[in-house]
Amino acid sequence: MVVEYIRYGVPAERSEAFERAYQEAASALELDEHCQAYEVSRCAEEPTSYVVRLEWDSIEGHERGFRGGPHFGRFLQAVRPFIDQIEEMRHYTPTSPGWKRER
Repeated sequence: MVVEYIRYGVPAERSEAFERAYQEAASALELDEHCQAYEVSRCAEEPTSYVVRLEWDSIEGHERGFRGGPHFGRFLQAVRPFIDQIEEMRHYTPTSPGWKRER
């Protein structure tokens, strides 16, 4: 597994549109076999900052499988208006076990 983090700086007046764009893009991610999970988070201290976290089965699955597959076009169409707001986009490999409290 690999985790992709995308940091966005979204002007306040575009925040609702940004969140709607990722709601529309979600169906493409959910249909793709290479995407394992995703979440969109807005910074509490600086509300114009967002982080999108995507779990992929591999970098190849993301870059060749998803981007070359049937769902990428719908994803890109939804988020394209915000591409110029990307501040960082990188893949990370988890190095130690994580933990999550079950509720």
